[in-house]
Amino acid sequence: MAHENSPEPVRARAVILQRPSYPEYLRISELMRKETVGGILLLIAAVLALAWANSPWGDTYFAIRDFEFGYEPWHLRLSVGAWASDGLLAVFFFLTGLELKREFVAGDLRKISRAIVPVAAAFGGVVVPALIYTAVNLSSPETLRGWAIPTATDIAFALAVLAVISSHLPGALRLFLLTLAVVDDLIAIAIIAFFYSEDVSLAFLLWMLVPLGLFALLAQSRPKFFGRTTRGPWLILLPLGVATWALMHASGVHATVAGVLLGFCVPVLRRKPNGKAALPRRNKPGLAEVLEHRFRPLSTGFAVPVFAFFSAGVAIGGAEGFVSALSDPVLIGIVLGLVLGKPIGVLLTTLIVTRTTKANLDPGLSWWDLLGVGILAGVGFTVSLLVNDLSFGAGSPHDDHAKVAILLASLTSALLATVVLRSRNRRYRAMAEEEKIDSDDDGVPDVFENRD
Repeated sequence: MAHENSPEPVRARAVILQRPSYPEYLRISELMRKETVGGILLLIAAVLALAWANSPWGDTYFAIRDFEFGYEPWHLRLSVGAWASDGLLAVFFFLTGLELKREFVAGDLRKISRAIVPVAAAFGGVVVPALIYTAVNLSSPETLRGWAIPTATDIAFALAVLAVISSHLPGALRLFLLTLAVVDDLIAIAIIAFFYSEDVSLAFLLWMLVPLGLFALLAQSRPKFFGRTTRGPWLILLPLGVATWALMHASGVHATVAGVLLGFCVPVLRRKPNGKAALPRRNKPGLAEVLEHRFRPLSTGFAVPVFAFFSAGVAIGGAEGFVSALSDPVLIGIVLGLVLGKPIGVLLTTLIVTRTTKANLDPGLSWWDLLGVGILAGVGFTVSLLVNDLSFGAGSPHDDHAKVAILLASLTSALLATVVLRSRNRRYRAMAEEEKIDSDDDGVPDVFENRD
């Protein structure tokens, strides 16, 4: 019997940003390699667009971007630029919804203790930039509409920068950045749906539920309807997805919202014969793997770069035009929001969660690591350009100045993140070598077998 005055056992403090499981580490590493290629293509497309728009042949670029075609009755007569932002970008958000669902259903983030930090950091990284932009533009109702522009993080662009400056980033930080960016994009989509949708048609929204419901029903019942083939889902679900997108667009809600909803409908867990859920086996991919395999190359290799090409092109107007843009509160709010607001929001929220839950940062990480990732989150490009298109009319001075601000802020954030993360690269390299040690030759490095 314990003595009545004996001290109570000390409870171990929780640890945040722990090393992920080995399967999750492998999956995140593979995903980051794919997104890195997309980020490089994204950067090339943006540079080409800027060069063409400011060349003697700039009028040709804008003529192509503004050329309209399509079917008018369903509000589908759109310009080439609008088709890229409303149509092609829906593929990107489909994968975003799919990735987010996978993280919270089958990934390490299904545990609340692991999910709370990156999710909270994502919200902090949205709120603080929005507040900074609002404070700068509070006296101008005309420019205040762009408050959501600096709230987004570009997944592909940020990961591409990360791959160039620090290829040995610890797995926990990779997962942190990826989850933060994905949740960030989901918040941006919610903002678009609630704040940037005009003249919403309830009739079209209700009709949209029909193909969306059929898509969800068939996707969840894949073995019964499609058997073991992978061609069946592709041929049947694709038309339902297109119909959902078209009706969502006709309703007045931005069509990219349909991409996220469709991604949420795809099952991540494979069904056993007894009806219970299980993680997909390597030799028996689930529907999520099938659709991701089909759409990932389309998104990273075509959809996002084409969108960037038609959205990033802006005629700066030489040195005089650039100087005039610097005085626009839109540019000031966006640059301050992305460059300062993002790292402040990410770090402050993570610190608050750590203090309120009495948790410790993983011993293998430093707050300098989180600062570098927070700065890198300020690389806002794809979704920021999309929100800008919805905030200001194409070709207006504020629209052009906002594009300059997004490019300037993204470049500045990338350079600052390079300074911070490169200084930690030697530490990352030592950790990466540790991750390769497999003393018992079971195919799993020792550091992943000795986790609490």
